[in-house]
Amino acid sequence: MQSIIEKNKMWIDSTWEKVDKKLSQKAIKSRNKLPSTSKNGVHDDCSDRPDWWTNGFWGGMMWLMYEATGNIEYRKTAERSEQLLDKAFENFKGLYHDVGFMWHILSGASYRLTGDLSSCNRNLYAAASLFSRYNVDGEFISAWNWDCEEYSIIDCLMNIPLLYWASNEIGQDRFKRIAMKHMDMTIRDHIRPDGSVNHIVVHEMDRVGVKEVKAGQGYSSDSSWSRGVAWAVYGSVISYIYAGKKEYLEAAKRCADYFITECKKTEYLPLIDFKAPQVPVLYDSTAGVITACGLLEIAKYVSKEESEKYAQEAINLLRACDEKFCNYDDNEDCLVLMGSGRYPRDEADLDSVHVPVIYADFFFVESLCKLKERKFLIW
Repeated sequence: MQSIIEKNKMWIDSTWEKVDKKLSQKAIKSRNKLPSTSKNGVHDDCSDRPDWWTNGFWGGMMWLMYEATGNIEYRKTAERSEQLLDKAFENFKGLYHDVGFMWHILSGASYRLTGDLSSCNRNLYAAASLFSRYNVDGEFISAWNWDCEEYSIIDCLMNIPLLYWASNEIGQDRFKRIAMKHMDMTIRDHIRPDGSVNHIVVHEMDRVGVKEVKAGQGYSSDSSWSRGVAWAVYGSVISYIYAGKKEYLEAAKRCADYFITECKKTEYLPLIDFKAPQVPVLYDSTAGVITACGLLEIAKYVSKEESEKYAQEAINLLRACDEKFCNYDDNEDCLVLMGSGRYPRDEADLDSVHVPVIYADFFFVESLCKLKERKFLIW
């Protein structure tokens, strides 16, 4: 992987310089916000919706930038984000499977970088909440809070690193064992033989078994939602890092190889769904940058030949994103454009297609941090 990074060093350094220049300004401007998207070039603010699932990404990105640069302004904004997110703890019923997205990359990062014990406690409370969602008989972590007790979703793979961390922190493996059970279920029930994934699986409640597969954010139940594959790539390799189970790395590689094959067809610009109709052409930048993060981790644990392949493919995805989707205009708050929440089923869904979303910014920055060879794993 090192040789691939060296070959692309000029691009990495120049891109990093542009990102740091822009974000150092936005860190101050949007300090008192929890952005989810940008409207007319200005960050929105979800601090009045403290339980919204994306609320940890802005502060998490600030911790990444602080760790990489030492710029205190990034730290101030990250700490302010954590304060704003405290409101979410006031309503336990509002917490759901995304507490890892909300706290682990924010409070978890704060604790590991600064030793702040209040951040540690926040993260442990979030871990306990996620732990409590485990269905012992069905062997899965339940998604959402509505009439969804039977549901698991592929996204949850990126929340269970919170559980691995909690076991390490308290010195007991009960959290880790639940995380591994959910990862095992994901390989069995979500990840398909070709490396594509089921987004939503409806489980039996009193025994291991699948009742139904639902489309979720993809085109259909048997199509291929690209961000779902991305979650599987990155989430599986993180589980491998924490648990060391070979099957997890193999799952990550299977999904990675599938994602790469599909993205080569569209010049490394991922579609929302790889099996959707060819018209209209609808992209999701988030899928590419999330997968790039996963590929750069996979590259650390495979043979030299495979390592170079995965590192190069990560850079292919990031350079395509940089060229086609990135926005370095200092007058606008967003960094990465063309994110898509889901494949649109009606006119209302079009509002979430080809828009800037904060987690696209986060994973683009995280990928660059990996290429800059920062050792901090925020997950």
